Amino acid sequence: MELKLSYIKEALKEPINIGGLLLAGAAAVYSATTGFLDPALVLAGGLIAEGFYLATLPGSSFYRRIVDRRSRGMLDEQRRKQRLEMIKNFDPREREAVDYLSWMKNQIASNYKKFTRLTDEPPQIRELEATWEAFVDLLDEYRRRKTHLRTINRQAVENQLRQAERTLQYADEATRLLHEKNVEILRRRIQTFDDIERTVKRVEAQLQMIENFFGLVNDQVVTMPTPEHLVMLDFDSLLSSIEMTKEILQQTAPIFGQLESLDREANPMRHSLAGERR
Repeated sequence: MELKLSYIKEALKEPINIGGLLLAGAAAVYSATTGFLDPALVLAGGLIAEGFYLATLPGSSFYRRIVDRRSRGMLDEQRRKQRLEMIKNFDPREREAVDYLSWMKNQIASNYKKFTRLTDEPPQIRELEATWEAFVDLLDEYRRRKTHLRTINRQAVENQLRQAERTLQYADEATRLLHEKNVEILRRRIQTFDDIERTVKRVEAQLQMIENFFGLVNDQVVTMPTPEHLVMLDFDSLLSSIEMTKEILQQTAPIFGQLESLDREANPMRHSLAGERR
């Protein structure tokens, strides 16, 4: 999800701009009714001020930082709401895992303040929130891919491939191209299945790593002699592995479309071959 920003549009929506436009309009109406000033001059002055405002504020680096920060906040809030809705679709066991890590995250923060007697949390503790969010997102990806794998009977596809390869050996020239295409589709289906299976195993290992890391952080917080010992925990490696896993999932996302496409290609092929055998 991305928010496409137009700094000019954002500037137009600012309360100070809307207030200025309303004030200019009210001044023009007042001038028209009292004759104090020419309403056209008032409106012209308002338009000049508006043009100067739009020519300067949207291009200001200070204003752009404000808009970027505000937009990131809106984007984070949208993601948070979508994530909570996503969790509602998890099965009880998956929700239990999510709730446990959420409880663990809060427990770690509480223990840190309790044992260090400090009120401010270090960046490592705050990063646990982003790690928990990554856990939820990865769990959703894992369950969808796992469900997809269950819909595929790999053994049946392998049997079809062996049969198709044998048939191809004895095919005549009139049907050879058809049988070659069928063999190619079946091989690609198995390869695609293997690709999905590899990503499922990676995500599963990543989920286990996150769960165990939360437990490690909590153990360290409870037993650490000084707050500085928290820095020794390898947060960077965990976050790097999560980002790498996300990139791999993005790269392999088209695989699902490939499987559906292969299924669409295979269906008429099977009907043609069935008609040939009859």
